Amino acid sequence: MINPMSSYFAAEKQESLIFIVVGLTAIGISVWLWMSGHRLKSMAYPLVLIALLQLMVGGTIYLRTDTQLSALNTRLQVDPAALKAEETTRMQTVMKNFAIYKTVEMVLLFVGVAVIFFLQRHDMAAGIGVGLVLQAAFTLTLDIFAETRGAEYLSVIHSMPV
Repeated sequence: MINPMSSYFAAEKQESLIFIVVGLTAIGISVWLWMSGHRLKSMAYPLVLIALLQLMVGGTIYLRTDTQLSALNTRLQVDPAALKAEETTRMQTVMKNFAIYKTVEMVLLFVGVAVIFFLQRHDMAAGIGVGLVLQAAFTLTLDIFAETRGAEYLSVIHSMPV
């Protein structure tokens, strides 16, 4: 159990760094768009808004992962049955949340595409649409990978002998 658990949390931590880097990059691009007066500078609104969420989520996961993994490893040594029960409950909640996240991301992606399609002649609307598409597609992609990892980890937890 230790190897799959360590692998799961290492991948979560790596993905959190990707969220942080992309969030910082989106903010940097937004500053450049705004400062340069680019016609689609309104991309900055969704880029920055979603980047702040990416930084918050990525930072939180990155900072808590080592402590969380250490506590789980200790729990595994002391009381594997309790670990199995607690991690099953926690991961079931995580998996349910992915359905919510993916729905929101797909709606934002759809809205972004619709705005681009219907309002492409309006620079402000087109910029917001492009920003939404970029951020929603990226975040959705990472959440799909995270959901797959979570399902595999949950499967390992379920198969633990106690």
